[in-house]
Amino acid sequence: MKKFLAMLLALTMVLALAACGGKKEEAPAPAETPAETPAEESAEVKVGLICVHDINSGYDAAHIEGLQTACKELGISDSQIVMKYNIPEDETCQDTAVDLAEQGCTIIFSDSYGHQMHMQAAAEEYPDVTFVACTGDLAAASGLSNYKNMFPYTYESRYVSGVVAGMKLKELMDAGTVSDPYVGYVGAYPYAEVVCGYTAFLLGIQSIVPEAHMDVQYTNSWYDPSKEAETANALIARGCVIIGQHADSTGAPSAVQEALDKGTVAYSVGYNIDMLSVAPDAALTSAQNNWSVLYKHMLEKFMAGEELPTDFACGYADGAVMISPLGGSCAEGTQEAVDAAWAGIKDGSLKVFDTSKFTCQPSADGSYQVDGDGHVTSAFGLDTNGDWVNDAGEAVEGGAFVESVLRSAPYFGLRIDGITELNNN
Repeated sequence: MKKFLAMLLALTMVLALAACGGKKEEAPAPAETPAETPAEESAEVKVGLICVHDINSGYDAAHIEGLQTACKELGISDSQIVMKYNIPEDETCQDTAVDLAEQGCTIIFSDSYGHQMHMQAAAEEYPDVTFVACTGDLAAASGLSNYKNMFPYTYESRYVSGVVAGMKLKELMDAGTVSDPYVGYVGAYPYAEVVCGYTAFLLGIQSIVPEAHMDVQYTNSWYDPSKEAETANALIARGCVIIGQHADSTGAPSAVQEALDKGTVAYSVGYNIDMLSVAPDAALTSAQNNWSVLYKHMLEKFMAGEELPTDFACGYADGAVMISPLGGSCAEGTQEAVDAAWAGIKDGSLKVFDTSKFTCQPSADGSYQVDGDGHVTSAFGLDTNGDWVNDAGEAVEGGAFVESVLRSAPYFGLRIDGITELNNN
């Protein structure tokens, strides 16, 4: 009866959307048909993907391409993939997950943090279907065997993109073009995922220019090209000479290019996609994720009938993160600095969140401890009661904050000295 009601509800929603011109449609089949394989193990698999936006968002585009690539490599055909675009982070996500389950999807992914509660609700209703919330952090606490999370080590690519920015900043300072190593960052939300990324970005910059400092301004949206451009312009007006971003559009890099064209010293480090097409002179590089690595890992295990990890994360060593090709405006010696950073990350000699490299003010909420110099000596990594304050799980080991080990989604929420979060009002 429950599934019948779900089908009736889904039909009602479709009719309602048709009446008001809404677009919650299945994605077209991938442009390139996967090669035919005799792999019987793929025959019973049907994969669903719920996207918070569509191909126009760099973040969603990376997921769409990643899933298509993984499926092609595993012999999963076009007819076994169903994609849903522009699904908001509300009950619509649960309805969409139910619809995919009723269409016969055996494993369903969602790509946005706000989808996770609704994916969990669908997982409770359909215990024979596996649900994976990318960027989510509730799977372990849910106790559900069919509900999983996965996320790449984005902090690694953020750090290395910061090295690129640091090299440019040093070049500008050495030339006397810039006297204040002032960096800006367009952030989506004050979530740990964003905080972790922009902190790693600044630490990468400070590995080259130790006195660099950064202002962060939030857009309170994952994808808003106009607001991201406005925020970048506001940061440039404050004197920021390099603009980083955790935002899903080309709005910020486009604004930086326009400022540079008008004679303002300004350069951009993007996210998700290569920004050279919209900022040919301003774009230095972009931090990127190779989602196909994660999708393939989870799908391989699923097809083999193995238990999927509740939290799965991997990084540069497995090819899951990278940066885009260096732009023509990058400083001389940048590639060598990038190569050295990647080598250190891979062999473990470079710890992105080395606690000797940053300081924090004493904790007011008990989520971390600092010594007399402000260096973090102990920190919790998990929030057990949902109050947004980490209260369990030691995250400092061997003189470094270990990220995406206690769970896959980022939990580095420390506010380090040298970063100012601006009031958005």
